[in-house]
Amino acid sequence: MNSRLSLTTILFLLFLALGHSQTSTLRGIVLNDENTPVSKVNIKAGNVGTTTNENGFYSIKIPANQDVTVEFSHLVYKKISITFNLKNGESHEFNPVMNTTVAQIAAVVVSGNRRKDVEGVTSLKPETIRKIPGANAGVENLLLTLPGVSNNNELSTQYSVRGGNYDENLVYVNGIEVYRPFLIRSGQQEGLSFVNTDLVQNVDFSSGGFQAKYGDKLSSVLDITYKNPYQFEINADLSLLGGSLSYEDISKDSKFTSIVGIRYRDNGLLVNAKETETNYDAAFADAQAFLTYKFTDKFQLSFLGNASLNKYSYEPQTRQTNFGTLADPLALLVFYEGQEKDQYQTLFGALKGTYIANDNLTVHAIASTYHTTEEEYFDILAQYRLGEVNTNIGDEDLGEVEFSEGIGGQLNHGRNDLDALITTVEHKGDLKIDDNRIEWSVKYTNEDIRDCLVEWEVIDSAGFSIRPPHIDAFNEQPYTPFEGPIEPFQNVRATNNTKINRWQAYAQWSKRSVIGTSDVWYNAGLRVHDWSVSDNNAVSSSSVEKSNQTVFSPRAQFAIKPYWEKDMLFRIAGGLYYQPPFYRELRDVDGVVQPNVKAQKSFHLVLGNDYSFKMWERPFKLTTEAYYKSLSDVNPYTLENVRIRYRANNSAKAYAYGLDMRLNGEFVPGTESWFSFGYLKTEENINNRGYIARPTDQRLKFAALFQDYVPNIPSMKMYLNLVFNTGLPGGSPSYADPYEYQNRLPSYKRADVGFQFVLVDDKKQFNNGWKKPFKELTFGVEIFNIFDVQNSITNTWVRDVYSKRQYAIPNFLTPRVFNVRTTMKF
Repeated sequence: MNSRLSLTTILFLLFLALGHSQTSTLRGIVLNDENTPVSKVNIKAGNVGTTTNENGFYSIKIPANQDVTVEFSHLVYKKISITFNLKNGESHEFNPVMNTTVAQIAAVVVSGNRRKDVEGVTSLKPETIRKIPGANAGVENLLLTLPGVSNNNELSTQYSVRGGNYDENLVYVNGIEVYRPFLIRSGQQEGLSFVNTDLVQNVDFSSGGFQAKYGDKLSSVLDITYKNPYQFEINADLSLLGGSLSYEDISKDSKFTSIVGIRYRDNGLLVNAKETETNYDAAFADAQAFLTYKFTDKFQLSFLGNASLNKYSYEPQTRQTNFGTLADPLALLVFYEGQEKDQYQTLFGALKGTYIANDNLTVHAIASTYHTTEEEYFDILAQYRLGEVNTNIGDEDLGEVEFSEGIGGQLNHGRNDLDALITTVEHKGDLKIDDNRIEWSVKYTNEDIRDCLVEWEVIDSAGFSIRPPHIDAFNEQPYTPFEGPIEPFQNVRATNNTKINRWQAYAQWSKRSVIGTSDVWYNAGLRVHDWSVSDNNAVSSSSVEKSNQTVFSPRAQFAIKPYWEKDMLFRIAGGLYYQPPFYRELRDVDGVVQPNVKAQKSFHLVLGNDYSFKMWERPFKLTTEAYYKSLSDVNPYTLENVRIRYRANNSAKAYAYGLDMRLNGEFVPGTESWFSFGYLKTEENINNRGYIARPTDQRLKFAALFQDYVPNIPSMKMYLNLVFNTGLPGGSPSYADPYEYQNRLPSYKRADVGFQFVLVDDKKQFNNGWKKPFKELTFGVEIFNIFDVQNSITNTWVRDVYSKRQYAIPNFLTPRVFNVRTTMKF
């Protein structure tokens, strides 16, 4: 067992020869003309059959990757016959309406993922998301195994896509845009992303060239759909990092469905394993609900709500970081005083009404509100010694600093408060005319943000204060007396009261057609975004500054599937993408809002190919995309851990190009795994000084997600999550001129593995004993960073008083950590 595990972990090349039958799941509720559930409906697919329960619900397994005709029959109602073609493991919802007069026969083949393939959208299975191990398990954890998606901090749920930064990604839940807190500076301050994986039904992701119906961001779209429950169910997930509990149910008349989830997370297991000894106390908790009431078969109203409270208390004590070489080992020893206390509280609520006028026309009305109050208070004094390390084996002081080459201190102070209220109303429509589909939307957003920033930092080296980097008069003590005033090394003070009004609209057309013997798909659309910014900045003046701007964003897609022996799909997408500035992009390095910041502009061109084939009599797909982006009016920024500081002056232009490849399929029968490869190059030219690497210029990426089970013990599952990224150009001081510092961090290498023993699942049920109440029960062990690689996210820069050199001391991320986990379903 251990030998096989080792080979699987390192080579991923031991696959089982025996395959399971490929199946998919068809489920739903059968209704009559009066929208009442119909019980005892006979459902037959070949030699397989089932009946609906008292609530009209059914679920049936059908063969995958082939045309399967499913018949619905009842003594009172006319028969329904329809053909499906679903992929292996796919779960498709179909809710037929039976009547007493007309028999319904449909020869239409329902194929679940073809539309998404045409749009260049990657679909991820919720089951995989919930099982794959990771320090921050969830949707974002799985995204990091896709090509073009990067994050060098396992404590953060933020990610960058194809050279963009963390602020350039759209996230939708049930068609409603969601937001994240503003002030978070460090990955370990993050607790939970908005998306609750226990509530998820579908996950779609596009890393570029997306349609006009998606909003105005430059990099990617994550489109989440929450469940519409069809039965009573309770799910629980517990581990040393926290836990989650979800409840879902449907009323007897099938009109009201509800799914509610609560989560709690504590990063102490990970933070306490790092090199800095701390008193760490953090509580991250949230509650979410998705409720739907179907008034008639044409109109339904749904509510999506979220309440989140994150409290973070951090009191560092000591830290020792060994670095250098074997010949010249050095160490940084730091003693701390003070603490940091942060609190992020967010409330989100959205109402969505859906009216199905007929089979061809659907309209939506959406209203949502997001409110966040954030506090960030810290006073931390760090006193350091930089010196040589005792390397004498057997010496009682082995590993201790025995000769100091530099001493100093650093005092960081912060009192930051933010209160933001974002309100949105939107109308959306979807009209089908023959093979044509027209979609449109009009949306209004009001953003009211009140922000007070007070941050300063004083640095002392060898007993003398270090002057700010932008001041020419340097302190040359002790060699030359300095008589000027003492100034903080960094000092940010600003009070902003910013109001932003936005009008957004889009219209797009899609069509499926035929050219010769080839199927083709067209899509073309246009977005328009008008916004006005008014700000009363208490630092600069008492007058109100105003700005108004408008941009137009045309986008198009074309896909063709030739009638070849090989299953190939080709697509091309492109257009102009604008990102009108959000609040953080308006705020410059001094914290002052600049209302005249323009929208960043990007021309996208994406060429893609999907090649579906069979290997070992199992389905596989190779997806390849080449992309190019030309950016103008770029807003330069620096990246410190996960905090972005913009210059807010549109002073740069940039480009990005690359190649993404992903091979996914059943490497092990009955499970989906994949391997990803990505190449990226992105550079920017600030103030015409020449092109240099952007902060997200991560050249090479390799990732793998692998699922397996132990031979002869199929109940023992194994999940492996592997990521390798070459280093980011983030190793220079945050205050430095990027044209003088182009240092890169070391490559990021991480592997997380999980072992799960399945006691109960849908194939192993019990009619008596203590296991009877469970629909699913598993116990497992997870090992994060199994090879104990010392990854770093930033450097601490320390001066040597003797040689006048600056040393870059890495700030290491989490080492190897063990976790235990259990999941339950009732």
